[in-house]
Amino acid sequence: MALPAHFLEELRARTPMAPLVARRVKLARAGRNWRGLCPFHQEKSPSFHVYDNGFHCFGCGASGDAISWVMQTQGLEFMEAVAALAAEAGLDVPEPTPRAAEQARARADIFAVLAAAQESFARHLAQPEGAAGRAYLASRGLDEAACARHGLGWAPEGRETLIRDLAGLGIELAQLVEAGLARAADGERPAADFFFARVTFPIRDRRGRIIGFGARTLGDNQPKYLNGPETPVFAKRRALYGLDRAREAARKEKNNNIIVVEGYLDVITLAEAGFPGAVAPLGTALTEEHLAELWQLSPMPVLCFDGDAAGARAAARALELALPQLRPDRSLRIARLGGGKGKEDPDSFVRAKGAAAFADLLEQAESAADALFGFMARAAGTGVEARAALHKRLVEAAARIEDRSLGPEFRRALLDRFFADRRTSRPERPPPGRSGAGRLQPAARPVPLPPRPRPDPESARLARADCLTLILCRHPWLLHGVEEALALLDLPGPHARLRDAMLAWADACQNRTEPLDTAELLAHLRQVGLEAELERVLVTSLRYAAPDAMPAEVEAGFWHFFGLMNPGRLEAEWMAATRDMAQHVDPASEQRLVALSIARAKLRRGETGLETDL
Repeated sequence: MALPAHFLEELRARTPMAPLVARRVKLARAGRNWRGLCPFHQEKSPSFHVYDNGFHCFGCGASGDAISWVMQTQGLEFMEAVAALAAEAGLDVPEPTPRAAEQARARADIFAVLAAAQESFARHLAQPEGAAGRAYLASRGLDEAACARHGLGWAPEGRETLIRDLAGLGIELAQLVEAGLARAADGERPAADFFFARVTFPIRDRRGRIIGFGARTLGDNQPKYLNGPETPVFAKRRALYGLDRAREAARKEKNNNIIVVEGYLDVITLAEAGFPGAVAPLGTALTEEHLAELWQLSPMPVLCFDGDAAGARAAARALELALPQLRPDRSLRIARLGGGKGKEDPDSFVRAKGAAAFADLLEQAESAADALFGFMARAAGTGVEARAALHKRLVEAAARIEDRSLGPEFRRALLDRFFADRRTSRPERPPPGRSGAGRLQPAARPVPLPPRPRPDPESARLARADCLTLILCRHPWLLHGVEEALALLDLPGPHARLRDAMLAWADACQNRTEPLDTAELLAHLRQVGLEAELERVLVTSLRYAAPDAMPAEVEAGFWHFFGLMNPGRLEAEWMAATRDMAQHVDPASEQRLVALSIARAKLRRGETGLETDL
């Protein structure tokens, strides 16, 4: 017997392809997808592509999903591959019994019942009894065509309307109860429709199948929004309203924003305004399952919750939930509506200010580190004890990030904000000769200090060039990302010769898929006659050039010494990176901007980078 289809769907959904394939193949970004050398045949140019739900080689034709990947690369049978993936995904493999087959047929029946209910709701919206629903939707800017595009409907006043409608199709009450559309009779209470006198919103899975409904009352009844009960096909902790449309948008447009909002109408209004990547949880806080689904669509979803205090708390909770799972290629951004001072939501914002203003809002979305600092700082209070508690919370938050490269960078970013905030809020010292209470005090007699030796500009320039060149020698992976700026930098003669040789070597290695190798670079420089220049650089001691230095620290160190040698060019690089980040939100752009921002801040503080290294 075959395994249940829903189990295989869930297994594939919980197994992102890129991390799975990257265990055996070195992958590089190619738009929204990944590319590398095919493991199934010999090739020099990468023709092997990895998508969110499968892989394909345009050279040899190999293709498949996560299960077939494990089968082909590990030589496992189908059930062995399923068991291996299920163990990693935390799923129990169901026994392929006749009962499982029966459950699969029942699930298919539920999908059919839900589809029939959708047709009934849509029909009633167009008939006279749906006038109130049509008027409400029109007041929210939705015409008949928009209602049809989103499958909106109307559940009439009668408590058994849907039961009667679907009975004519041979659908029994038990099937409606199983699909979450009706309540069974209970004692003296007769069976009744689950939804009545409400506008209905179909909830679909990633494949576009209806899995349940949500509904809104037009009167004062509570709750205002109501979701159907959980069923064999509908789990609120995993379902996202608008997921099918957002998934399709993410496939078609690599730069399409995935936006998480709070309500059905937020999703619909954004979709109508040209933002089809909007989704919403179903009356619950974001869960780990939701985050996993979002990260399959985009490495950097934007949370845009309502602009009131509750919306800010929801965003803060989601961000803290995401912390352990953040990685350099997987994070969140936060777009803030109204600064927490009003009840504005994405729906009202777009209808009042337009799509262009909302696009600007998305461009200004905060990074995860900046947003987390803001949330924690606003909740911290004032006073010495409050600041100490805030410092502790920031350190603990960064420690929750499991990725070893991102965690230290996150901690550094949070504490940089913490101490910068402390410097800007520090009160001025009282003038000399006065105490804090304002009484005159005897002025302390100044102690004469020995004159500080004037630095030799040429020696400082040579030392900075040594450091800059050493970083590139020890970490040549930087060369491809800084070649344009480096080529225009005015360097002393020996360093300029090393620079030109390194750039020529990196250009010759342009088509390689493996990282540039330090030993190979040093051997090349000696081979082209630059051994004397190289040995001068290699005796320099510098923490940024250490073999175990974090990549982000290395890049920030490079830009710091670059800025010391050409401050104007550093500022231009920072502005260009800021523009690039606004247009192309990806981990590489974010890492470059972070490194440039750190270097820029150090330059403004007057740090030389040589205080403890030389």
